[in-house]
Amino acid sequence: MNKQSRILNRMIQSMIIMLVFLVATPVTAQEKIKWMSFEEAIALLEKEPKHIFIDVYTDWCGWCKKMDASTFVDPVIVKLMNDNFYAVKLDAEQKDTIMFQDKAFVNPSPEGRRSSHEMAQALLKGKMSYPSFVFLNSQTEWLTVVAGFRKAPEMEQVLTYFGENIYEEKTWEQFIATFVSKLPPVTAQ
Repeated sequence: MNKQSRILNRMIQSMIIMLVFLVATPVTAQEKIKWMSFEEAIALLEKEPKHIFIDVYTDWCGWCKKMDASTFVDPVIVKLMNDNFYAVKLDAEQKDTIMFQDKAFVNPSPEGRRSSHEMAQALLKGKMSYPSFVFLNSQTEWLTVVAGFRKAPEMEQVLTYFGENIYEEKTWEQFIATFVSKLPPVTAQ
């Protein structure tokens, strides 16, 4: 075997070893939002107070699915959500009863088409629009609803404003005037 063949052989062996190493190395999964039920969030409030973020959605809502596939997987949004909120997914048409403050919230027509659950109606104050995002403070007091699809830059602003309690000291306009995004420039466009 000549010198060139040995060098080529070693290069091929090195490439095979690198390829095996890359394939065998586990890929770390992207962090995800820790979604939970309304009841789970209420139970966790007793142990560690946090705000509650409620994504009110329906199975047939295309914009809701787009939020799940884009905005809610952005690493900055995931971190803001998991650090500052108990994140709740609430199907506005679910059939299950929800107990809250000694009251049972139900879907009045669980077998009906597009029948809204009483909890969704109460949280959205009767303005049924999907997706809608409800913000509650750590005492479960209603703060606001943000309706409609939001890209990551818009959602980052809202999550920061409520999640970091800035709403207690500044108006939205004052906050936005000084807000600096943590999103990469490509995402923030």
